[in-house]
Amino acid sequence: MGTVIMHSVTSLDGYIADDHDAVGPLHDWYFNGTTPILPEPDAADGDFDHSRSGSGFRVSPASAEYVRGFWQSIGCIVMGRHLFDLVDGWEGRPPAGEHVVVVSHRPKPEGWHPEASYHFVDNVAEAIAVAQDLAGDRIVAVNAGRVGGQIFAAGLVDQVAMDVVPAVFGSGRPYFGDIDGPRLLEGPTVVVQGEGVLHTLYTVPSSRP
Repeated sequence: MGTVIMHSVTSLDGYIADDHDAVGPLHDWYFNGTTPILPEPDAADGDFDHSRSGSGFRVSPASAEYVRGFWQSIGCIVMGRHLFDLVDGWEGRPPAGEHVVVVSHRPKPEGWHPEASYHFVDNVAEAIAVAQDLAGDRIVAVNAGRVGGQIFAAGLVDQVAMDVVPAVFGSGRPYFGDIDGPRLLEGPTVVVQGEGVLHTLYTVPSSRP
């Protein structure tokens, strides 16, 4: 099975959005450089999916190398229904990977992008099981936040990846949601300094059931 990595961009004080779900300056680093995260599409390649090229993002060379490797290793994304509704499920085209699992007590909206590999389940354990089956040996990327925190608390996360931006929100949507009690991670095992962002990766001591 592939590694399960909880991930998001976060402020210095641990928020992935403000109280109104706005990300403010958290994503500015995606546009403050000159290097595309993924290679530019070949105009002669008629089969290239321009919606997935990442060519709209221009970051520092260090960030591009780190993020490129991470994105290209993702097989499936796990997200909560709140984020799905906010971004309309990226209109059926996830930013990385081929599959998405949505944790929700409500089914997929009727008629919503039937061609997209989006799977709706009602608990976090099933979400990870389905995602790992879909991803195979590739990474399962869990969006941070309330549902991500539930998956982390259940001992189903192997690593925690944070793209830390030098901003302080004071309040908002916590990276780890409503998790109770302290948790001790190992690392960081990766530290990459980009322009306006610090990429870090931590290992979660094994607690798989």
